Amino acid sequence: MAVNQMKNRMQALGLLDRAFKAASDEELSAAIDALGDDHREGLESFVDEVSPDGVRAGVKAGRIDGGMEAIAAIVTDAALADCIEQLGDHADNPSSDQLREVMPGIVERHNLGISRIMLAGTVAGEAPASAIIRDLLKNDETLQLPKAEEVEIAPLIDTSKRSADEQAELREKRKAAKKAKQEAERTRRAQAAAARGR
Repeated sequence: MAVNQMKNRMQALGLLDRAFKAASDEELSAAIDALGDDHREGLESFVDEVSPDGVRAGVKAGRIDGGMEAIAAIVTDAALADCIEQLGDHADNPSSDQLREVMPGIVERHNLGISRIMLAGTVAGEAPASAIIRDLLKNDETLQLPKAEEVEIAPLIDTSKRSADEQAELREKRKAAKKAKQEAERTRRAQAAAARGR
């Protein structure tokens, strides 16, 4: 069971990594420019500079410690909120048809790169509709991710070789990533509840 979970997790992270790689600098820039102060501050805790290059470096560094998912949650928050609003009552567990119906508008308003990252992020977040979303990212005419040119999975690092300071810093980063993820999840739940209340 644990092996299966690990395999699914690595596949989900691989999908998210590919979504980031497939996004253009212009697409990432548009999302970064649209960030509010809180989101920008959140992003600053995971990247050295708030720019497409900074985001890519942060994603690369954050594959194992949750940083990549936190960055995805921050840069796609507006797209996710829009998607939840469009799906309304079906936001928690949409069908393939419901998703296909709302996604063209999401892509139009938030761009293709960000829409793919948002979808891949929900798979990594183990959303109930993960199987459907994964299918869209693999087979949908518009949303399909480019084939992985054997996307290299970052090797698992032997943490015993890290100094105590590095270990502590990594723990802090993980804690911050977890907090950002929880915040994003709380916001998502509140938005879904608000959408249902309409």
